[in-house]
Amino acid sequence: MKPPRPHVRATALEIRHDAAQSCFECSVDGLRCVIDYRLIDGVMHIAHTEVPPALEGRGIAAALVRFALAHAREHGLKVHPLCSYVRVYMQRHADTHDLRV
Repeated sequence: MKPPRPHVRATALEIRHDAAQSCFECSVDGLRCVIDYRLIDGVMHIAHTEVPPALEGRGIAAALVRFALAHAREHGLKVHPLCSYVRVYMQRHADTHDLRV
């Protein structure tokens, strides 16, 4: 039996914005976690959020979403949540409703 992996605190993540690749990403235990988006006419169309199954349940996806939405707010962008995870996150967090197109 494998020993359990230590829980990664989402606040400890080093999330990076890669504008050239239109994504926000971080690496946890050597695995890539990412949000992909397309920026069109001041709207960030968030298409995909991916956290490898081995890392699920650690709050990583939520941290990526918070980071992406903070970026949108800081840059005066609206958000079109094509990704179901982001759509549900925004529905549950009233403080993000003003970002939605």
